Amino acid sequence: MRLRIDLAYDGTEFRGWATQPGLRTVQEDLTSALTTVLRIPEGSLTVTVAGRTDAGVHARAQVAHVDVPDDSVAVAADQLYRLGRRVNGVLDRDVRVHHIGPAAEGFDARYSALWRRYAYRIADAPALIDPLRRREVLRWGRHLDGDAMNEAAATLIGLHDFAAFCKKREGATTIRTLLEFDWRRDDSGILVGHVQADAFCHSMVRALVGCVVAVGEGRRSVAWATGVLTGKQRDQGVTVVPAHGLTLEEVRYPEDAELAVRAQQTAARRTSTEAPA
Repeated sequence: MRLRIDLAYDGTEFRGWATQPGLRTVQEDLTSALTTVLRIPEGSLTVTVAGRTDAGVHARAQVAHVDVPDDSVAVAADQLYRLGRRVNGVLDRDVRVHHIGPAAEGFDARYSALWRRYAYRIADAPALIDPLRRREVLRWGRHLDGDAMNEAAATLIGLHDFAAFCKKREGATTIRTLLEFDWRRDDSGILVGHVQADAFCHSMVRALVGCVVAVGEGRRSVAWATGVLTGKQRDQGVTVVPAHGLTLEEVRYPEDAELAVRAQQTAARRTSTEAPA
């Protein structure tokens, strides 16, 4: 039986999503909690996620799936609701399961996704710095020109090879479709970057943000961002901004009838070693 899990977490104390020996990760904590609650042998579950977030990155709306033995959990919705509550009772408070339910036929948290949307938050003036939000907002010492950043960001939208903004992984493609990249100030004045793509490669969002921040400071021209993209290799002038300003905000899936087809299409054009992050 495949279950869909919707969850959120504060990534501050985690070394990212993916399990790493001797380190605390979201995948390890969630897998351990599920194993404990379902009373099944350790090592018998594999939790697959929509976006493998890096160390320090947060998620407001992460999605995962896990295959469990049919006899380990009742199908009844009320019992699955209690399963979510019991899992939360085992997890630390920086991870919360919002919902656990039967996955639709053909659902794959990673490959069925149409796109992922992240937000990056920057406080670029002393009056905007809120100590209560220090774990999710980057403090920046210079004023940033949001209009210039939007001009630069617009030149990066579309289907491209984003090798200049990705940490290389053996056998993994860096071709992505960037669907949205823009900057707006919220009601408090915080500058928020909205970044949406079919998938992201390792460190891509933080490198994209670092690139347009250099434009927003006036240190680089709008045309420079395009030059970085077409260079197809890491540019030393691009700073990968800190992880804590980044939050996964949404993952979108097609209608249930299209889930399996989407998963097959996505898997066919990616290598088995690649994962969005």
